[in-house]
Amino acid sequence: MEVSSSTFSFFLIFSGAAIFASLALYTRQPLIIAYIALGACIGPYGLSLVKDLKLLSDIGHVGIIFLLFLLGLDMQPQALWTTLRKSTVVALFSSVVFMGTGFAVARLFGYSMMDSLITGAAMMFSSTIIGIKLLPTTVLHHRHIGDLMIGLLLLQDLLAIIVLMVLLSASTGGADNMGRELAFSLLSLPLLAGGALLAVRYILLPLITRFDRFHEYIFLLAIGWCLGVAEAAKALGLSEEIGAFIAGITIATSPISQYIAVNLKPLRDFFLILFFFSVGARFDLAVLNQVLAPALVLSVLVLGLKPVVYRFLLGGVSEKRTLAWDLGFRLGQGSEFSLLIAYVAVGSALISEQASLLIQATTIITLL
Repeated sequence: MEVSSSTFSFFLIFSGAAIFASLALYTRQPLIIAYIALGACIGPYGLSLVKDLKLLSDIGHVGIIFLLFLLGLDMQPQALWTTLRKSTVVALFSSVVFMGTGFAVARLFGYSMMDSLITGAAMMFSSTIIGIKLLPTTVLHHRHIGDLMIGLLLLQDLLAIIVLMVLLSASTGGADNMGRELAFSLLSLPLLAGGALLAVRYILLPLITRFDRFHEYIFLLAIGWCLGVAEAAKALGLSEEIGAFIAGITIATSPISQYIAVNLKPLRDFFLILFFFSVGARFDLAVLNQVLAPALVLSVLVLGLKPVVYRFLLGGVSEKRTLAWDLGFRLGQGSEFSLLIAYVAVGSALISEQASLLIQATTIITLL
């Protein structure tokens, strides 16, 4: 019965996702919206056809681990340094503005200090998946926009990982012990990175060089490395996501890194569908009216401010006005990392359910 129930749940999720994804593509919406909408429709707060959210959420968490692993794989050290040089100031100052906006709106609507801080932090990011899909590559002028977009998105991803590290540190030791836990995490980080680099140099790369013609072996080795470093990070008081990110960065210089990235993306997508479905399934539509007003206000401010902020900041680093406006509109949406921050924060009892719904609703509106 349990096997049948699980099989039926997977049937509903993936068949439903295919239908919802078709509708999303016809209406030119991101597929993430389709998965979240499906969760809201057939989850506990909808038709209640799928109820075992804990299992799905745990399985979907693997998708986030693979997402961070592939993100690390794409960060080639030399190319990363070149891309980030001009983007750093813009990314940091824009993040401060967007965080301040989220914090101010949340406080205005009566949310607590912690709710407001985490809401503000979730507003700092733009969607990496959607941003890359909107990447222009045809004309030289557009390629320049693309380079700036990549730099900004990579820096925002790094900031998101830092925010997640802070939240996970707070969840393990409580808000009062957050400083101590974070300090321990920061000390553990170089230890993990150093050990991973040594393992890559003296174990992984020799194995890859010798057996690179066996594609199935490379596939298994990559998965084992990702999950192994993720578990090592957890043992050191870090998070699995941080471990997966470090696992990706340490083999980014391998000549076979792009092959690994391409072959792991379908597996990542499988788990991410489950993750975003579980996010939507936890969305209580009955209390949506309680967060709708602040979510609409925050969405309008974020969508309106991003082009203006990027226009001002990029103008300060000698970029053309039209390029700055273009970039701001392309990066106007919220991020999948915002959903992850809401998920981690409410799961760790750092923020209220209402604050989590506010972050999710705002992100979904800006994605639309």
